[in-house]
Amino acid sequence: MALRRFRDQSPRIHPSCFIEESAQVIGDVELGEDSSVWFNSVLRGDVNGIRIGQRTNIQDLTMIHVTGQTETVIGDDVTVGHRVILHGCRVGHRVLVGMGAIVMDDVEIGEDCIIGAGTLLTPGTKIPPGSLVVGSPGKVKRPLTPEERTFLLESARHYVETAGEHRASR
Repeated sequence: MALRRFRDQSPRIHPSCFIEESAQVIGDVELGEDSSVWFNSVLRGDVNGIRIGQRTNIQDLTMIHVTGQTETVIGDDVTVGHRVILHGCRVGHRVLVGMGAIVMDDVEIGEDCIIGAGTLLTPGTKIPPGSLVVGSPGKVKRPLTPEERTFLLESARHYVETAGEHRASR
């Protein structure tokens, strides 16, 4: 794994985290307990900070960046799917951001949401808690079902377990 200092900031990684060796974590980045960063992902906290909560997984090929004015903040128990782009945004607790989604500057995603694969959230979009969002641009389609809300925690829990297996196989 590449943990890189930038200017006077170094990544702050909880000891329980799993960061795959091909991932790049640069500058002002905080990773909470039991979080994971997977193959070829880039977290670039160069002109502002990236804050990632507990039990959150950042899957393969994801890019997380910031703006000079806006940190990227990701809550607890979040699943960020493969090849997602998160840029200068806020993601609440227990959210799934589907594969290939793009979340742009100043977007705010409430707790307990699913952002569908390939969805584009344009700058300044506000997503209310408990929403299923799909499309380009992304639109709220309906509230999440109780089963979908349960799945959000199961997904995060699964990645904590899988990260433990990868760590043990090193």
